[in-house]
Amino acid sequence: MVLLATASFAAILAWSIFEGSASASSKEESPAPASVDEVVTAMENLSEKKENLPVLSERLKEKVKDLPPFFRDMSFAIKPRTYFYYESKPNSDPPPEKKISEAWALGGSLAYESGLWLDRFAVGAELFTSQRLYGPEDHDGTKLLAPGQQGYTVLGQLYGKLKLFDDHSVSVYRQEYNLPYVNKDDSRMTPNTFEGYTLQGSFGSKGEGLGVKYISGYIPRIKPQNSDRFEPMSVAAGASVERGTALAGGLFSFKDFSIGAINYFTPDIINIFYSEAKYRWHPIGDLGVHFAVQYTSQRSVGDDLLTGSSLNVDTVGGKIEMSYGGAVLSTAFTGTSKGAAMLSPWGEYPGYTKMMISDFDQAGEDAFSVCLSYDFKRVGLEGLSGYARYAWGRNSINPSNGSPLPHQEEFDVTVDYRINKGPLRNLWVRLRDGLLWQQGTGKTHNFRAILNYDVILF
Repeated sequence: MVLLATASFAAILAWSIFEGSASASSKEESPAPASVDEVVTAMENLSEKKENLPVLSERLKEKVKDLPPFFRDMSFAIKPRTYFYYESKPNSDPPPEKKISEAWALGGSLAYESGLWLDRFAVGAELFTSQRLYGPEDHDGTKLLAPGQQGYTVLGQLYGKLKLFDDHSVSVYRQEYNLPYVNKDDSRMTPNTFEGYTLQGSFGSKGEGLGVKYISGYIPRIKPQNSDRFEPMSVAAGASVERGTALAGGLFSFKDFSIGAINYFTPDIINIFYSEAKYRWHPIGDLGVHFAVQYTSQRSVGDDLLTGSSLNVDTVGGKIEMSYGGAVLSTAFTGTSKGAAMLSPWGEYPGYTKMMISDFDQAGEDAFSVCLSYDFKRVGLEGLSGYARYAWGRNSINPSNGSPLPHQEEFDVTVDYRINKGPLRNLWVRLRDGLLWQQGTGKTHNFRAILNYDVILF
């Protein structure tokens, strides 16, 4: 299976290099922004965005131009990815002195979406796979592969979409979401996907005027990153009963200001409320400034079936970012109440001080971070960008007894190279390295190397 997958992806990659163009969609978190105008907050993905991607065979598109839109506007893509992951961290029960998690995987996905039938209805599907190239069984835990360092394949998306009017649509069954706390968390081989039933859309201006985005619906199940099965949202959160999650949220924007909130309710399990506001300002010339604040409330509800007792925790955060000449300097803080650590069972944690290894969201923890990123296009190295980030956390406690937990610090470096021209256009190579120090417990080292190359075949 591994040899077949390797040969197939290699053949298609070679074909795309000599026959056409390629395009990459958003993978992992995203390359570093070159200015505050490129900063996207967690609340800004409430309504669907579809990229206009160049296709491999424009001649084939020309041949089907007279077919009905359901066939004429369909797309088919192959999205190969290879990923190496290594982590060593202190072992609480030596020997060995360090716990090692290590694997190298090859995979990606095949994606299809139809055009609109009767200008109203479309269908789509995406098949994901991750196969082991290297992975000692005693080095499990990378989440690149299924438990036991096993490869897997799963139909992660299988959906229907009904266009109601303009930018409003209903989507049903297996699909992706990019929301605070409910998102792809595309930081391994395959993303989280969900079985969901949602209404989403937008009103108003997409430019300088007032605009509104919204989403509402119900999500009963999730496919976690390295799984080939969908499980109830409550089970993914850690409960032993089956419950789904209802959600509703909205974002209001006017010129460079926006404010929004979203709520998730899982009966007898948890209610998560998230809100965020931001303002972007250009005082002079190329200088840009971005301010943002966030707040999260997590509460157990009903019969408290998640932990068997009451859960009550809040976190607040703020950040200031300044950009000039391709460089962006960011400073951020978050503070978590002492009731519990924050939970993020259905996707990436949206906190401003989240790092590669630690989320800096323990009970009582006050965290601060500083980040400097740069787009080297300004000095003639187009496609090369990167950032360095440092965070430190203090005052965290064990919520069960109030005893102090170790202070922690983390330093991360990320380098991205994306080819922007020629037959390898949008091939993306990403290298990441992180070190986490926890007082009295030792050092965790995390290294990742990722290659993405999305090829739109049709």
